[in-house]
Amino acid sequence: MRIAVGADHAGYPLKVDVVRFLEQQGYEVVDLGTHGADPVDYPDYAKQVGQAVRDGQAYRGILVCGSGVGACVAANKMRGIRAALCHDTYTAHQGVEHDDINVLCLGGRVVGPALACDILRSWLTARYIGAGRHKRRVEKILEIERAEMARTDAGIL
Repeated sequence: MRIAVGADHAGYPLKVDVVRFLEQQGYEVVDLGTHGADPVDYPDYAKQVGQAVRDGQAYRGILVCGSGVGACVAANKMRGIRAALCHDTYTAHQGVEHDDINVLCLGGRVVGPALACDILRSWLTARYIGAGRHKRRVEKILEIERAEMARTDAGIL
C-alpha cells in the first residue's frame, strides 16, 4: 500500500518517525516533504498530499504540522479528501470505519513518536464499513461537496 506523507517545519521531526515506521511496516512511502526545519507553509504540503490521494498516486495520506489543525483544515478544502485530526487510536480507526477518512493529520508538537506509531497502526488497519448509517452519512458529505462544486462552477461564491 502506498502512503503519501507531508509536513511543515513544525511537523518535520515527527514526519521522520512516521516515514521510518511506515517503511519498517512494509508500506511504500511517497515523501512529499518538507525535508528540513526551515520554515514552510503547511497548505503547500496539504495540497500535495491531497492531490496524491485524490489522483490515486497514494491509497491514503498523512499530514503533520505543529498542532495538526492547519494541515487538516487545508486538506479538507480539496475535493475528495476527508481528513481528520487524530491524537488517539480510537478516533483514528473510527474515522476510517465510519467516515471513510483518507488523510490522517497529526500534531507534531502534540503527539510523541510512540503514540504516533500506535495511531498509525490503528488507522492503517481500519477499513470503511460502507453500509447502513455510515454509508448514508458519507453520501450526505459527498452531496455537500457536489453542491459546493456546482456553486463554484456556476460562479456563485
